[in-house]
Amino acid sequence: MNNSPYSLQPASVQSVMLRVLLALLPGIAAYVWFFGAAILVQIVLTSVTALAAEAAMLKLRGKPLMMFLTDGSALVTAWLIALSFPSIAPWWLTVLGTLLAIVVAKHLYGGLGQNPFNPAMVAFALMIVAYPSLMSQWPAVGAADFTQYMNAIFGLRQLDAITMATPLDALRTALHSADAPATVAGVLGSGASFGNIGGKGWEWIALAYLAGGLWLMQRRTITWHMPTAFLAILFAVSGLFSLIDPTQFAPPLFHVLTGGAMFAAFFIVTDPVSGAATPKGKLIFAAGAALLTWVIRTFGAYPDGIAFAVLLMNIAAPLIDMYTQPAVFGHKKPDGDTR
Repeated sequence: MNNSPYSLQPASVQSVMLRVLLALLPGIAAYVWFFGAAILVQIVLTSVTALAAEAAMLKLRGKPLMMFLTDGSALVTAWLIALSFPSIAPWWLTVLGTLLAIVVAKHLYGGLGQNPFNPAMVAFALMIVAYPSLMSQWPAVGAADFTQYMNAIFGLRQLDAITMATPLDALRTALHSADAPATVAGVLGSGASFGNIGGKGWEWIALAYLAGGLWLMQRRTITWHMPTAFLAILFAVSGLFSLIDPTQFAPPLFHVLTGGAMFAAFFIVTDPVSGAATPKGKLIFAAGAALLTWVIRTFGAYPDGIAFAVLLMNIAAPLIDMYTQPAVFGHKKPDGDTR
């Protein structure tokens, strides 16, 4: 018979990364259902590129190959990039973004556990700044067969029949159009980009990411702090402005179930390396990322500002941790009390 006390062994990097990959599967399945199998091709491209770049950098740095190649961190970065990029992005764009994430954002800062910025978000930010038109071409729901998608990725890019604007981009363009005034209700009630609450198809993908994220929380791979703070602040801020002027500000459920909000809440801001580490710090970090996301979505030059919001908060993470360190047991607090 086993008696208490019990001690919990820390989870290995490999087991944590495997759980993250498993948690992404519901979102990937929903993605394939609504937008086709092109996303699977992008996942293969990013995975092969990430592993090759990881191996090359480990070799150059004199590190053991098998130990780091099998820890799963490169694959997690690869999958996050694939799910962040348009699924019909040209192959070279996906490969270039993955190389920048692994070589520059990860290994030039010291490798696993040393990178100050989220590698997947570095890849997205660099590519959308350098190639904004290519990063804005997203597939329409059920608009093409697999051959058309393969032509878009590897061949001639004749995309008029298989692409549409993202819900966030379509809403933003309509509200800022100089031709005729538009309201949020009018825009959301028309057009192929919009579903019942958010983006057509994206609502279900967001719920699939939610399911995977809740499983990660149940397995204690991530804590509740960052997902809860991110979604709560995004919901609260968008809801407040929607109440103030519902004609020009989208409702909160639209913001939460559209774009990469749910994906970011559970799989991006929860990065244990580039984010805050203290309990209070996690809440502040995720809340700041959510607020910046809403500001960029609403007033910025890009329809979805998650990548830029996360990178900006990555810069602030060390300062946040420094000022949110919990009191150490047995040491005096500033007011003279002890714990």
